[in-house]
Amino acid sequence: MIALLQRVSKAEVAVDGEVIGRIGRGLLVLVCAERNDVPADAQTLLAKLLNFRVFPDENGKMNRSVADISGGLLLVPQFTLAADTRSGTRPSFTPAAAPEKGRLLFDHFVECARAKHTGIETGRFGADMQVSLTNDGPVTFWLQFPSPTANQGART
Repeated sequence: MIALLQRVSKAEVAVDGEVIGRIGRGLLVLVCAERNDVPADAQTLLAKLLNFRVFPDENGKMNRSVADISGGLLLVPQFTLAADTRSGTRPSFTPAAAPEKGRLLFDHFVECARAKHTGIETGRFGADMQVSLTNDGPVTFWLQFPSPTANQGART
């Protein structure tokens, strides 16, 4: 699974002009399931995400996690993170999980997140979403589990 996380001072996601998820200080996380991912990959990614130290401590060093600051999490499904862009000018989405599997893994990721953290908001799987954010820093990180070499068919 892949997560592109952005430290934000605020973020929201809308569908058809209606805001369906909104957070203040926290992380906007674009989440993608790849073809060979399993629920354990979602749990591993979530554990890393919740404990990933991207927020400043009293000395300005990135020593605090979203859990440490009780920050919000806006989880947005985004299959395009799995795009293979190595050749041509049109991305291939072969590495992404099929839509049904992707939805199940995203839902599992959200369910596990809600069991471990408060302040969870989400986008809507399969919807045309408009995502707005104020990136704090900017601070953006790419997390991926398992590694691309362990995931048959993944990009290198």
